[in-house]
Amino acid sequence: MHKLEQITEQIRKTFDARTSARDLALAQARQLTRACSLAIRAVHRDETDVMNAHLQEARQLADTLRNSLSNYPDLFYAGYTQDALKEFVEAHVTCALIRNEPLLTPEELVVEPSTYLNGLAEVVGELRRRSLDILRHGYSQEVERLLGIMDEIYSVMVTMDYPDAITNGLRRQTDLARSIIEKTRGDITFSLKGEHLEQAIGKLIVQLNSNQPNGQVGNEDLLKSQDEK
Repeated sequence: MHKLEQITEQIRKTFDARTSARDLALAQARQLTRACSLAIRAVHRDETDVMNAHLQEARQLADTLRNSLSNYPDLFYAGYTQDALKEFVEAHVTCALIRNEPLLTPEELVVEPSTYLNGLAEVVGELRRRSLDILRHGYSQEVERLLGIMDEIYSVMVTMDYPDAITNGLRRQTDLARSIIEKTRGDITFSLKGEHLEQAIGKLIVQLNSNQPNGQVGNEDLLKSQDEK
């Protein structure tokens, strides 16, 4: 029985160490997620210095997270850890694409390929958010650029036809990305048609004004002209 006590005491020490590592990783993962969220918020606000500061903080936290779990690979590949690193990918890719800068590779970000792709998939939602912010001020060629990027991301993800055990659930993210892209395409089309209508009305007003003696056309004249057309 003395031998059993020694064995169980050693197991207890192992469990204590693993629990401490897990608790520390959870705290670091929360900090990493927060830094990434703040970086994304900053890029949407065009606050470049703030964005860079949070990205740098996120990089340090990601490195710390990896190092603290170097002896516990099962904890490193646990859901909460990879979710935080997915947010890390999303922040870097979102900031790069919005600012039209080169993308960092999975090797440069030191993340697993599946984590990189899942982070890339979530970028589609942030690009939609950016597009809608732009459309609030009217149609712009920038939203066409962003839509093109969203299409390209989807085109890449849809070719990753591997089991979910390999891609960590990428197929569901791909389906969600497609839905987001189609909604964004509809919003852009509606905005573009609205702009064309405004331009047509503006040209019509100018034409009618040029035919009026006093140089101004009222609402009744405009309605009458539209009826005649």
